[in-house]
Amino acid sequence: MAMQFDDDERAAVYRAIYERRDMRHFVRGAVDAGVLARLIDAAHHAPSVGFMQPWRIARITDTALRAALHDAVERERVRTADALGERHDEFMRLKVEGMLECGELLVMALMDGRERHVFGRRTMPEMDLASVACAIQNMWLAARAEGLGMGWVSLFDVDEVRTLMRMPQGAKPVAILCLGHVEAFYPKPMLELEQWAKRMPIGECVYENHWPAEEAATKTSYEE
Repeated sequence: MAMQFDDDERAAVYRAIYERRDMRHFVRGAVDAGVLARLIDAAHHAPSVGFMQPWRIARITDTALRAALHDAVERERVRTADALGERHDEFMRLKVEGMLECGELLVMALMDGRERHVFGRRTMPEMDLASVACAIQNMWLAARAEGLGMGWVSLFDVDEVRTLMRMPQGAKPVAILCLGHVEAFYPKPMLELEQWAKRMPIGECVYENHWPAEEAATKTSYEE
């Protein structure tokens, strides 16, 4: 029988899960090279369908490229606000990224040539994206354990970032990750603190055997 973690080890795993936050506010300062290497290695040990390991991680060290990526995100931020209609002003007041302040900026992308990988993807090709999400989560939890904040930025035009990153045909950026030191971790998710949304009750997300009847599944919006 496999040996389970002891009480302290198990508690540490759950603590990282519950205290992980999507961080937007960073304190300037370099991330230790050894810590960064551990975080990237943690991402690289994520599960992946068919063991295809579709993630590609680019460390942004060129300040001009960092600025260009930030500009791309800012343009999409404005377009997103316009698309939100009556919540435009509320959205524009939110801090949605810390790209210029964080110690490290990483771009997580899907590899090119993914069509070669059929195992686990023949009927669900999006499982490569799910695998990349697992890598991001591994890094996120490891960063929290290291006392570093991480934020996932997805407000960008895919083709614009692909061009900026000189990605080959078929590769696709998934996330811009802000990583760095923080003064404190948010006590709750920032969007919950800002009353943008709140966590759904777990009972709304867990079913048994079958999807519930449509009338039972109809709920009030959780956006406030």
